[in-house]
Amino acid sequence: MIDAVLANLREYWMVYTLLALYTVILAHHAWSGNKKTKDLSDYYVGGRNMGGWVIGLSFFATYASTNSFVGFSGRTYDWGLPWLLFIPMSVAFCLFAWIVVAPRLRSFTAAMDSLTVPDFIGLRFDSTTARIFAALIVIAASLFYMTAVFKGIGNLLEVFLEIPYKISIVIVFFIVMTYTMVGGFISVVKTDAVQGVVMIVAAVLLFFGTVNAAGGLGSITEVRTQPGGEALFTWGGGVAVPVLIGTMVAGLIKFAVEPRQLSRFFALEGEKAIRTGMWVSSLTFAAVFSLLIPIGIYARRIFPDGIEDTDLVIPNLLAEVFGQGTSAFLLVAMVAAAMSSLDSVLLVLASTTERDVVSIIRPGRSEEQEMFWTRGWVALFAFITMLISLNPLGGIVELTAFSGALYGACFFPALVLGLHWKRGSGTAVVGSFVTGIVVLLAWDFAPGSEIIHEIFPAMLLSTGMYVGLAIVTEDTASEAVVALIEEAGRTSSETS
Repeated sequence: MIDAVLANLREYWMVYTLLALYTVILAHHAWSGNKKTKDLSDYYVGGRNMGGWVIGLSFFATYASTNSFVGFSGRTYDWGLPWLLFIPMSVAFCLFAWIVVAPRLRSFTAAMDSLTVPDFIGLRFDSTTARIFAALIVIAASLFYMTAVFKGIGNLLEVFLEIPYKISIVIVFFIVMTYTMVGGFISVVKTDAVQGVVMIVAAVLLFFGTVNAAGGLGSITEVRTQPGGEALFTWGGGVAVPVLIGTMVAGLIKFAVEPRQLSRFFALEGEKAIRTGMWVSSLTFAAVFSLLIPIGIYARRIFPDGIEDTDLVIPNLLAEVFGQGTSAFLLVAMVAAAMSSLDSVLLVLASTTERDVVSIIRPGRSEEQEMFWTRGWVALFAFITMLISLNPLGGIVELTAFSGALYGACFFPALVLGLHWKRGSGTAVVGSFVTGIVVLLAWDFAPGSEIIHEIFPAMLLSTGMYVGLAIVTEDTASEAVVALIEEAGRTSSETS
């Protein structure tokens, strides 16, 4: 056993060296984040005084995890060129989030002293029931997403470093849990900014290395002549178009509704930071996904016999195509990608559980007590997700899409309409939550479910339920909230 470990260390010494250096960076950010964290606002949203560059990179990095590098890149291997539509759609959804959601959410949450998305929903609609229900949705959806990320990083370490999958999961658990628990939001965002730059470089290396190994940019046309290759160049050939579009929407709607993304808007210091963050994140998504998404189709030239699990396309490229130094850097970059998503989701899980569930059940505790227990929830949820990830329930893209669909179906009406429409009630919010969840879970039994992704009927019906109940029930928003909506509307009109 010891001999095998030593042999592994000798063979992959470069990777382990880079991982050690990366761990030192994490430790430094955890220490500095802990030093700057004075209260719950600092620990949850960085004190609301962070700049556009760092938040823009963090907005990108916290989304672009191993789900992007492993799941989204590999999916083109089976679904073909239509999956390239993911690139412009990612930019469109990113701009939507920064233009439609970010300005109002930042001003609302600052004015109402809100620190989490369920907290905002509870205050916006003056409903404790809606707040707790929203918190439970966050907990469930986050566990699905973190499982996907754990699966991606476990596959990478198993294929490339020959570390057994389950041991890889345990290692990642300890690292992410520790620095997230210690450093909080400030540590997470600083680490995300570094990881964002690393991932940009990694995307360039991964794309050009794969293309060269496949025979150059023009080699993509030769995929047509391979068995099953023609289908990859036609709409509906690799996957039904409604399923394709639905998977994209489910994965990208998160920009506007997922708490780990929205928490970045809470932390922005002002309007200038919003504009800067929008351009930084949008351009980064466009550049990185333009490099990552086509990789799967070029991999068809390298692995013509087929790879059954597309989540293994990228790990196999690292193991068989790239040199040791490049592979080592790429692997560490993908580990960084996973960390940048896991830490954000963990912090959202912990803060939501403490602030929107436990603090309601046990009110009156001090900030010091709440911060102590928030760190405890980080450790607990990291451990629970580790256990689930040892035997994951699905593939990376499927788990990611379901998580996004749950957020989209439940939170889209409450967040987008709640920020722009004065009408609304706790009853309308809870009704939309229930409708979205029921449709998502029951859609597989409906006619046509095999070609229409559940995100479409779920969002449509939950939004319709929200609007209908908002019209027929009495508004529960406070006068202060209504005044904020009216003021935001006047400001928008004057600006335009």
